[in-house]
Amino acid sequence: MKGKILFQLSGSIACYKACYLISKLVQEGFEVQTVATSEALKFIGSATLEGLSGKSVFSDTFQEGQMMNHIHFAKWADLAIVCPATANTINSLASGIANNCIGTLFLAYDLKKPYLIAPAMNKEMYQHPTTKASLEKLQSWNIHVLPTGEGHQACGDIGHGRLLEPDAIFIEILKFFKSKHIIQNVSLPEVPT
Repeated sequence: MKGKILFQLSGSIACYKACYLISKLVQEGFEVQTVATSEALKFIGSATLEGLSGKSVFSDTFQEGQMMNHIHFAKWADLAIVCPATANTINSLASGIANNCIGTLFLAYDLKKPYLIAPAMNKEMYQHPTTKASLEKLQSWNIHVLPTGEGHQACGDIGHGRLLEPDAIFIEILKFFKSKHIIQNVSLPEVPT
């Protein structure tokens, strides 16, 4: 295995793009543990995530037999990513709110290890002062906030806030593993334009 990735999904239509990225990471030899909020599971099913990763989805901190998973997975991971990260999730993380599996994992995670956030939301939500302030706060904690894409959004608006394309996120993940010498001798692919 090239490395262990804690892949966390929050409730956005962009979850369908995250599935492609999970598949690509697994095919490239990464071990991927998926985590999904109940809202994310309304967009894609746990069967899809389990089929792509080969592991049960962690989605309920109170599920029998999983009470300590927020601690175990936080220690287990070499890198964590929230993809897609909704405005609600970003603002909750910046406020230290742990009312779901992503929040509890975040508070248990050692931020000396790479932690990436891939925002996905409507352009107005992305530009809102609360969201902008939360992203700045998270960056001050050594969290890598990926840029967003620009273009048509599910609501019909056009602008920034779209999830960055999965191939570009894949390259960002590879960069972190390469910089930490977890994987070596890897050439970074070009992102199609």
